[in-house]
Amino acid sequence: MQAQPTIELYGVTYNAVPGQRPLTVDGCDTISKLFASRCADLRDRTAHREKDFGIWKSYSWHSYWDHAKWIGLGLMALGLKRGEVVSILSEDNKEWLYADMGIQSVGGIASGVYTTDSAHQLAYLINDSDSRFLFVENDEQLDKYLEIQDQVPGLARVIIMDRDGLHDLRHDKCVFIDELYDTGRAYEAENRGVFEAEIEKSQPGDTALLIYTSGTTGMPKGAMISNENVLATIESGARGLAVHTDDEQLCFLPLCHILERNVSVYFPLAAKSTVNFAESPETVFDNIQEVSPSTFFAVPRVWEKVYSRVLVMAQEATLIGRWAFSRAIKAGEARADYVMQNSPVPGGVAARYAVWDFLVLRNLRRMLGMDKMRRGGTGAAPISPELLKWYWSIGVPLVEGYGMTENTGLSAINTLDVNRPGTVGKAIEGIEIRIAEDGEIQTFGANNFQGYWRNNEKTAETFTDDGWLRTGDVGRLDADGFLTITGRIKDIIITAGGKNITPAEIESRLKFSHYISDAVVIGDQRKYLTCLIMIDQENVEKFAQDNKIPFSDFASLCAAQPVVDLIRAEVDAVNKEFARVEQIKDFRLINVLLTAEDDELTATMKLKRGLVEKKHKALIDDMY
Repeated sequence: MQAQPTIELYGVTYNAVPGQRPLTVDGCDTISKLFASRCADLRDRTAHREKDFGIWKSYSWHSYWDHAKWIGLGLMALGLKRGEVVSILSEDNKEWLYADMGIQSVGGIASGVYTTDSAHQLAYLINDSDSRFLFVENDEQLDKYLEIQDQVPGLARVIIMDRDGLHDLRHDKCVFIDELYDTGRAYEAENRGVFEAEIEKSQPGDTALLIYTSGTTGMPKGAMISNENVLATIESGARGLAVHTDDEQLCFLPLCHILERNVSVYFPLAAKSTVNFAESPETVFDNIQEVSPSTFFAVPRVWEKVYSRVLVMAQEATLIGRWAFSRAIKAGEARADYVMQNSPVPGGVAARYAVWDFLVLRNLRRMLGMDKMRRGGTGAAPISPELLKWYWSIGVPLVEGYGMTENTGLSAINTLDVNRPGTVGKAIEGIEIRIAEDGEIQTFGANNFQGYWRNNEKTAETFTDDGWLRTGDVGRLDADGFLTITGRIKDIIITAGGKNITPAEIESRLKFSHYISDAVVIGDQRKYLTCLIMIDQENVEKFAQDNKIPFSDFASLCAAQPVVDLIRAEVDAVNKEFARVEQIKDFRLINVLLTAEDDELTATMKLKRGLVEKKHKALIDDMY
């Protein structure tokens, strides 16, 4: 067989031709083989950090290897067979990674469960995946299992990561993770070399991950992701989303999600970089300041929240401070018009930016923990082009990409060198993108998933006859190959007058307002468009306090007439950017705060349009 041509990027050897089989990273063709190689080479170097009683502690690649090995062998001792599923129900932490790698290394399939899922949802996922084992983080997550234990008879063991509050627990199926480590050590003592032997058995076509879709319509489906799928994404990502060996990264989005799994587990595994685990979703902004990551990926909601916080701080500054901030942003915007397009910056524009960067913007980035950020990334939902420009204006390069679970999280990306704001970039190397006759975006490449777990009918529906993945998204490719997402096929609104409207563009523009957190445009089979709006609590409360508007809770804040007038002004401003048929004629405010625990939001903070429309039907009917 002819040797596979290779290329070295940032000290790591990849295939020279992206997507060309066999796919390898430093000669490894599966995730677990790459894991074994990294741990053997890097041993005492720091693999990840985690806070313990407020202090950051470092953990080596050697420790990573040992704990993953003990978990994998412990599960084998308890009866795990190759090809069986193990579920993980936990916030992000080092044990999540140990379980992920341990499961895969002995031929199991790792499947994450969102901590925001209910006990009922947990039961569905365990039974649908036929999980043999379940990892839970703590007593809170264990309670979900205990509530539905009679509904999941196929579960052999539940492994608990944190003993706090559970010292008196006595349950036939429950063990603590340190006990599993002991079981793994004992198994290794009697079966020397078996862990390494199991890793050698792994094949590129083996299913490595089972990732359940967010279920914005219907029950979640388990997407089967192979070793080859992940390596294809690692390889293509190395060219467009370079991670360097000395990079620091912050992990905070759920590791159940393919985006975070890529950027906080598999990309760092290939690049040999260091991952820091946020203490919790609530502390992420503090942790960013402490870590000052080199690269940082987040969903638009997070970037919007940072932007809102900065605006609140600017409003609370002195008169001189507000003036300086305004001038600095204007200088940044002038420069951003050039750097976002990779065009030379005129000398005068560059000089003015340098002054304001020294006086204001550098300190702002340091305060945000973005002073070392080489690249920010956003995906999983649309983001406003104006928000992208704002980040470039303050000196934080933020690029937008596109992917979905079914193509292993990445299919197109803007880069720092090739960037077209308003698009999600060009197809990553090794991936092809085409637009079908009905406007659907379709992808083809080695990162297209294997299919849905035990659901051949849905799998067949998801692929075209010639093997392309139907994404369900609508978009267009320009003459240079840049992809623009205009919405979801199922979300297209057809008005009573027969006009087709994709609501995502209107909603994205509304969300750029720092008073609007989210929006759902309504109008299918109706005479005109209306909108349900979630206000940004922090900024609207600040507005109310500054203007002495009385309110007692979130509902009364939404009911205050000055607040309604404020949002009406924001809607009117956005309407001017759209044709008459696309303008919002009326709106209502959703007067309850939604979180990922609520049915209306997915764990990645995307609104479930159908559920929102159903739950707030009375508000919608009132507008018509």
